[in-house]
Amino acid sequence: MKIAIITDVLGEENNGTTITTKRLIENMRKRNHQVLVVSPSKVKDDDYYQLKKRNFFCFNKYIEKNGVCLAIPDEKILREVISKADVVHIMLPFKTGRAAIKIANELNKPVTTAFHAPAEAITSHLGMKNFKFANEFIYKDFYKNFYKYTNFVHCPSAFIADLIRPRGYNMDLRIISNGVTEMFKKIDAKKPEELKEKFLVLFVGRLSKEKRHDLVIKAVANSKYKDNIQLIFAGDGPLKKSLEKMGSKLPNPPIMQFYKKDKLVEVINYSDLYVHASDIESEAIACLEAISCGKAPIISDSKRSATKSFALTEDNLFKAGDYKDLTKKIDYYYENPDKIKEMEKKYDSYTEQFKIEKSMDEMEKMFYDAINYKEKQLKGE
Repeated sequence: MKIAIITDVLGEENNGTTITTKRLIENMRKRNHQVLVVSPSKVKDDDYYQLKKRNFFCFNKYIEKNGVCLAIPDEKILREVISKADVVHIMLPFKTGRAAIKIANELNKPVTTAFHAPAEAITSHLGMKNFKFANEFIYKDFYKNFYKYTNFVHCPSAFIADLIRPRGYNMDLRIISNGVTEMFKKIDAKKPEELKEKFLVLFVGRLSKEKRHDLVIKAVANSKYKDNIQLIFAGDGPLKKSLEKMGSKLPNPPIMQFYKKDKLVEVINYSDLYVHASDIESEAIACLEAISCGKAPIISDSKRSATKSFALTEDNLFKAGDYKDLTKKIDYYYENPDKIKEMEKKYDSYTEQFKIEKSMDEMEKMFYDAINYKEKQLKGE
């Protein structure tokens, strides 16, 4: 099978969409499918086609720090790639995706899409995540100009499917986890000497508004044990400087660093506790990766986040936006290390259902289903 993957995001692995796209490409190739990739990223590979980047002028740095480099659609490149493909998978509903889906339909190519960008993840950068009108406008625009042209939508969680279905997205919504790779597992990892006596609280995610790193800093500042707590923020993003300034007031300023995958596995394993404070998530694969490494999570119960579904007990949740409640949970686990061990045992086999192979089986099935659907459609069945 020849699969064309069209995406605006394929740079550094500092955001979920990039990570998901790269894993999809890698795993489909492992299954002996030819994968043709169109993106604004420069990659030395015969099956990669580079588009020019859109210019947002004074906002370019902010956008790039979020791991997003939106592309300028190139009809010639899109037509060349799509005409070769057996199925076209489009990751995002922006300009390039919209151009690609129209070309795919014009050429009668089977097309599948993904829903990785909730409206609130966009409006949060504009300080408008609580403006219902703005969010609803985006959901309607996405449907009208993109999703209504496909019969198959990959939803990385039931939360996303439940979010868009009432808004008129009545196509075949495939709930498929983005998947956790085998490398995220328990290993014997020792804390660095300088952190040996510290209680390490880890949060993995892009340093951006909706992730709420500020909440975690406030929670630790409010803790009885702040002198012995060391925050680790694994990631990069536009808020790095402001978070460094905010965190400098803690007895132990947060360690903020983007880690390569093998190092990240080590950091997760030697941390004591994992916190996921984000207000908005379509799945939060980072949280699943931490759980796969044996960490007990504390997760925001935000109504806009799929991540809360990973909580097995109330002790794994804190009230969204409430740093005092998060402090209570962190202090509870600090005072009861036996409870951490107990909780880690409860999570022992939890992530089996999210293994990458299972996810790729389901993605592959969706691609074949789209091909069969198009064949029947063309035959008038």
